Amino acid sequence: MKKYYRIMLGKKSMYAKEAFEGNFIGIDFGIKRDFTGLFPDNWHDFNKKYIPEFLEVNPNHTKIGAGLACGMFWTVGKGLQSGHIVLCPNGQGEYYIGEVIGSYEYKEGAILPHRRAVKWFPKILSKEVFSERLRNSMGSVGTVSNVTQYATEIEKLLLGDDPVIITTTDERVEDPSEFALEKHLEDFLVQNWRQTHLGKDYDIYEENGEVIGQQYGSDTGPIDILAISKDKKELLVVELKKGRVSDVVVGQIQRYMGYVKDELATNGQRVKGVIIGFDDDVRIQRALSVTKDIEFYTYKVHFKLEKKK
Repeated sequence: MKKYYRIMLGKKSMYAKEAFEGNFIGIDFGIKRDFTGLFPDNWHDFNKKYIPEFLEVNPNHTKIGAGLACGMFWTVGKGLQSGHIVLCPNGQGEYYIGEVIGSYEYKEGAILPHRRAVKWFPKILSKEVFSERLRNSMGSVGTVSNVTQYATEIEKLLLGDDPVIITTTDERVEDPSEFALEKHLEDFLVQNWRQTHLGKDYDIYEENGEVIGQQYGSDTGPIDILAISKDKKELLVVELKKGRVSDVVVGQIQRYMGYVKDELATNGQRVKGVIIGFDDDVRIQRALSVTKDIEFYTYKVHFKLEKKK
């Protein structure tokens, strides 16, 4: 299956021109050794082995930040396959689009030394032609962002057709209108976190002043929001229901919490969970009545028109 990734070529796209002219994408992260033949088949095994090395090179990072960075490192070195499509911002409001054509290689002493060869397409896309949802996904934090869910729109843009709005075909979604609303709710929560009830006791996880707790990658999928208590003793997993079947969302947050407990929590940190949905749900309430450390919140949308005199 062809996949699509947004790849940052250096901080703030500082090496985009060199990568475009040299027909490659690459990453750095300060690790100066050749990983040829060292990538396992899944990123989880890579993280477990190399997070300690990453932290030695980048002591200002936490284990959570190191886990995110190592996952991105694995994706560029191993996860990307020949034929996958990369979209790389050039720092001028435009995106270079290319196809991965080579395996991992290490260029010692070069910029972005951990590289993949790319055949760039002649067409360069302005971010203004992206739908709002695709534009938001392209702006996510980190070096790598999987945007495969927008494959139809991206292909349309590359062919010169008008962009389309992607809708979900996930059979687990009970209410498509609720799904669409809560995709916006996630961004709203992140932007207004400090004004919410949760924001009184928790902060969305940051690393070096950059929010990395939104859509944080785990081995069972991305966590909607990963937060930490202000006293640093507790990690919080926040999952939006997004119209899904109740059993699905409860099982999902339990898996995310298990991942955080096993892979990210340090120094005895506790792990709690919050599910947020539009309506009260007796099935979720029943499931959570025998489940520890998960709370259920609903939200209200207030919309008012006022006639001007």
